[in-house]
Amino acid sequence: MASNVVIAGGGFAGATAARKLESLLPRQSARLQLVNDVNFILYTPFLPEAAAGLLEPRHVVTPLREILDRTYLRLGAVTGHDPAAKTVELKTHSGEVEELRYDQLIVSVGSVSRTVPVPGLDSNAIGFKSLADAIWLRNHVVETLEMANSSEDPARREQLLTYVFVGGGYAGLEALAELQDFAADAMDRYPRARLHGMRWILVEAMDRVLPEIDQRLADYAVQELKGRGIEVRLGTTLDAITGESATLSTGETVSTRTVVWTAGVIPHPSLRSLSLPLDQRGRVNVDEFLRVEGQESVWAMGDCAAVPDPGGGFAPPTAQHGIRQARLVAKNVASAIRGERPNRYRYTSRTGFVNLGRYKAVGRIGPRTFSGFLAWWMARTYHLSQIPGLSRKVRAVIDWTVSLPFSRDISEVGSIGHPRPLRTQVYEGGGSHRPLAAGQGTEAEVSSDG
Repeated sequence: MASNVVIAGGGFAGATAARKLESLLPRQSARLQLVNDVNFILYTPFLPEAAAGLLEPRHVVTPLREILDRTYLRLGAVTGHDPAAKTVELKTHSGEVEELRYDQLIVSVGSVSRTVPVPGLDSNAIGFKSLADAIWLRNHVVETLEMANSSEDPARREQLLTYVFVGGGYAGLEALAELQDFAADAMDRYPRARLHGMRWILVEAMDRVLPEIDQRLADYAVQELKGRGIEVRLGTTLDAITGESATLSTGETVSTRTVVWTAGVIPHPSLRSLSLPLDQRGRVNVDEFLRVEGQESVWAMGDCAAVPDPGGGFAPPTAQHGIRQARLVAKNVASAIRGERPNRYRYTSRTGFVNLGRYKAVGRIGPRTFSGFLAWWMARTYHLSQIPGLSRKVRAVIDWTVSLPFSRDISEVGSIGHPRPLRTQVYEGGGSHRPLAAGQGTEAEVSSDG
């Protein structure tokens, strides 16, 4: 009889586990189901380049159906779990609730942006965790340039052209570097804004950036950012934020309309409804085999799991670790179905790169460290090798190649995906449709553009 394997979450770890299980388990021995809220996997290391216009947004995502062969994809969320009955509750996008039975359950629901009780943070800051965040931020930067270029008020220009990034980890530095690059290139089209100049600020609570890498490389990254005029505030926190300012722990109030929050992640809140043992940080407790403590048929991995690191502590919430954990979990699930012994998690990270824009990066491979153009080239090569799906690899290379001889696109396309009602549409091409009075005829008869 075929075993039911349910995978909750289709990010890096979930999709990798599904692909590995397809290769390990014969079709007749297992039925695979993957539950995810969207039908694609997002390659998060490329979010900064999507925001900066170097990559087309669709090219940093890979449709799950494109890389999965026989895994049944279900769009929705796992909202309940009964370990005794070995069932999970699935809530679909249409609002329907179903019960899925499992013999083996893999939990990989990922993480969300970590927030702290800073006044105004939840309503006035933008995160940098999803493709929607990246696209919104790019459009917002273009909009601030447009508004600053048309403003006669120097104080208003200063506010519009000041950008604050909170968090000195991978996401914060890469997003800041790429967007500052994008804005610097775009400024040639905004002469009045260019005369005023921009201000970019990085705020980090620790006394250093990039704690995951060598101190010397972290210092190099800071010097590179400072050399581009970016202000780096170490040992500083955000105390309050409004729609027009950000107050720092130093007492300074920065006039700005842009605060980007990249200060870490926390496990997905949905874990609290899944009858799983959680640690103080909300992560699922797992053993060295990545099996959930006290639940023989349940496994957890990725950002949502407290995975013991062979080097001490816990594995960091990065795609690199999530992929390795997923491969092991897939092997252990296959072993459990066959009645074999599982394997221990032994992976220790040996590679890490941080892209700083302008053909510069920092990184390491084993004990060796790299910086500058060589590190930038190696970072792109490494990430290209990790993108799931051949077509996405090719499209990324094409995007990079095409962007070399041409300037970046500065169209503000925030209305995409948010159409106005038909009777009140204003078309970007110039003409508009006015609401019709009773008896004026059909809308098709009143086209303003003929």
